[in-house]
Amino acid sequence: MPLTPEEPQIHESAQGPRVTPAASRTAQTPRPVPGPRPAAVPRPGRPGPSPAAASRAGGASRPAPPAPPAQRAPQATPGPVPAAPTAPSVSAAVPQIQLIPASAEGALDAAEEAVDLLLDTGRAPGDILVLTTGDPHPWAAHELSFGEAAYWALHDAGDDVFYADAAQVERAAGRPVVVFAANGGPAEANAAALPTALTRAGALLIVCGDPQQINSVLGTGV
Repeated sequence: MPLTPEEPQIHESAQGPRVTPAASRTAQTPRPVPGPRPAAVPRPGRPGPSPAAASRAGGASRPAPPAPPAQRAPQATPGPVPAAPTAPSVSAAVPQIQLIPASAEGALDAAEEAVDLLLDTGRAPGDILVLTTGDPHPWAAHELSFGEAAYWALHDAGDDVFYADAAQVERAAGRPVVVFAANGGPAEANAAALPTALTRAGALLIVCGDPQQINSVLGTGV
């Protein structure tokens, strides 16, 4: 059949080589054969492989149990700050001295008023020791009539005001308050008994007598 001018002739040599679909595909790298997967190294803070993954990794032994979570160290609770040591008070070691000016005749009455005031302000009777330098207190004279043993037994009981001769101050035990009545007697004996009375007073020594004589013995300006 003759070709018309409108239909150009396609020569066989103009066609390129025919490529089959299979030849046009790029060859792929063959996939590896699935095998046992190595156990992955656990990352910090993440759990390790599960038991199933460990069994696939070649029948490894059972994984060790996970370590318990780290416990927070208990914080030390602030305690009370200990107070700085202070120097001992002078008044705690040396008793206070109170002077009541009185004559030898009025010293015993002044001592009685001091005892009444101490009891009225809350002092316990057993806290008070009264010493006399002259005539004994009427209570002491009465109790001594029953004998020395009964008299000093009342002293040892320590539940009431005790009256004693200043000459026996060495035998008397110390009490928080000592009332010293200089109601007579030799001046030398009074001067010897007064310093000992001071050592028997735990907190307070009340002296009823002549201020000049008392100051000269104790060396104080009370």
